[in-house]
Amino acid sequence: MKASLYEAYGTVFEGALIEEIASVAKLVDFKEGDVLIDIGQYIKTMPLLIQGAIRIMREDFDAGELLLYFIEKGDTCAMTLACCMGDKKSEIKAIAENNGTVAMIPVGKMEEWMGKYKSWQAFVFASYNNRFNELLSAIDNIAFMHMDERLYNYLQETSKVNDSRTINKTHQEIAYALNSSRVVVSRLLKALENEGKIKLNRNNIELLD
Repeated sequence: MKASLYEAYGTVFEGALIEEIASVAKLVDFKEGDVLIDIGQYIKTMPLLIQGAIRIMREDFDAGELLLYFIEKGDTCAMTLACCMGDKKSEIKAIAENNGTVAMIPVGKMEEWMGKYKSWQAFVFASYNNRFNELLSAIDNIAFMHMDERLYNYLQETSKVNDSRTINKTHQEIAYALNSSRVVVSRLLKALENEGKIKLNRNNIELLD
């Protein structure tokens, strides 16, 4: 575990903190599509992502879903932090974007390390700030962007977190993430293909631009 922690967080945390994390954390492997956190669930541990990517989703009252942001290697989820420290039920859903590993930290240690390690305090505050900026970006996308722009941004972000120009998503999965319909997404994907930005294959989408 220590080697993985040093690789993911060695530039963020001092050695003593990584040693403590290794002694108390529980490693959890996950696979693409696994629901790691569900809405209404009490969260007793904080995730440190060691490998892979996780998408954070929000459900609306009509049971639709909306992508808020991705977390990647070396990240944590600010909403999970808030739920842990406030003993609140989760208001988000965390779904594995691809295969990976997460280190789960007990709530008590999170509070203890805030006063013990400056690097931990800085990491927590930076995580809140980064996620807040990503939430603002998500709001801007919904409020000010046309659906074709939102769709293209989603494809680019998905390509980035998976480190691949090939996006293995169905039109329906993309529609769920953008809280749209499959028909609309399919039509817009075809338009993006006509513009030379993507190539639609039988089972995937290739980002060209």
